Amino acid sequence: MQEQRQVVTVEDTAALPRNFVFVLLDKFSLLSFASALDSLRIANRMANRQLYTWKLMGEGGETVTCSAGTEFNLDSDLVELQRDDVVLICGGVDVQAATSKRVLNWLRREARRGLRIGGLCTAAYTLAKAGLLDNKKATIHWENSDSFIEEFDEVELTKAVFQIDGSRMTTAGGTSSIDLMLKLIADDYGEDLANAVADQMIYSSIRTDQDTQRLSTPTRIGVRHPKLSQVILMMEKNIEEPISPSILAKDVGMSTRQLERLFRRYLSRSPKRYYMELRLHKARNLLMQTDMSVINVALACGFASPSHFSKCYRAHYNTTPYRERGAQSGRLSV
Repeated sequence: MQEQRQVVTVEDTAALPRNFVFVLLDKFSLLSFASALDSLRIANRMANRQLYTWKLMGEGGETVTCSAGTEFNLDSDLVELQRDDVVLICGGVDVQAATSKRVLNWLRREARRGLRIGGLCTAAYTLAKAGLLDNKKATIHWENSDSFIEEFDEVELTKAVFQIDGSRMTTAGGTSSIDLMLKLIADDYGEDLANAVADQMIYSSIRTDQDTQRLSTPTRIGVRHPKLSQVILMMEKNIEEPISPSILAKDVGMSTRQLERLFRRYLSRSPKRYYMELRLHKARNLLMQTDMSVINVALACGFASPSHFSKCYRAHYNTTPYRERGAQSGRLSV
C-alpha cells in the first residue's frame, strides 16, 4: 500500500537546506540525540522537500558509543564547518570525562567564527567549560544542576525544558530536544510545519522555554499543604546556610510544634531530618559529578566541619564521603 501523508506548504525562506552538525560525545544520550534528529527528518517528510540536512561528527571521526551501548559510525572528525551550520553537542553519562581539551578547543574556534551552538542533555556542561555560556541563560538535566551551579557561577542556570540565549541553545535532556527542534522549525518555516511534525511524533503537549523540566518537590512527593510546601522550597534554596526549624516555622506563620506535626504527618520525618537529607543528597551529587574537595562539598552543603559531614554522610549512605569519591573515580576510570 502506498503511504499517504499530508504535505505542508512552506515558503522558500532559504536558498539551501539548513545543515545541522551533531557532535556525539562518548556515552551520549540516545534519546536526546534521536529526538532532535528525527524532528528534522519528519520536517523534510512533511514538507516533501529537503529543508534540513545533517551529519554526525566526533573526536577521531570513526565511531562513538552511546550510553545504551550502541555504536554509531561518524561522518567525520572535528573539522572546520560552514558559517551557516548549526552545531548540537550531544552529551550524556560522564560528560565531564567526555569533554576533552580537543573538543573544547574546537568549540571555541567554531564559536569565534559565529556559528550557532547548542548542547543537548548534559552537554550544557561542555559549552560552559568552553566559556560559551558566560553571562547567558542555560539549562541542563536536573540531576546535574547542583554540580553545574557550583562550577559555573557565571552562567544563569534555569529549570526550563530548553533555553535559547542569542546564538546558544541548551536542553534538559530526554524529549526536551523535540521542544527545541519544534521551536527552531517554527522559526524557520512557521507554526503549521512545527505542529505537523509534532502530530507525526504523537507529541501532543509542545512545551516552551517557560515550561520547567521537573515538577516542584512538594508536588512530586504529593504535599498539598501550602505552608509545608513553602517551607520545603525555602529549605531547597538555603542548602549552604541552613535555616533553623524555628525560623522556618515563624516565616510561614506557625509554631515549631505545628511544623513538626506537619512534617510527621506528610513526610514521616522531622523537619531537621528532612533538611539533612536534602543537604546530603546535594553533597552526594557534588561528590559524584565534580572534583570539588570533600571539605568544599561539606561547606557547600551547610556543614561546619568535615568530621560532622562525614559522620552524617556515613549514617545516611553507609559509607564515607572519601570512599564515595574513591569509588566514583574507580568507575570513571573503567
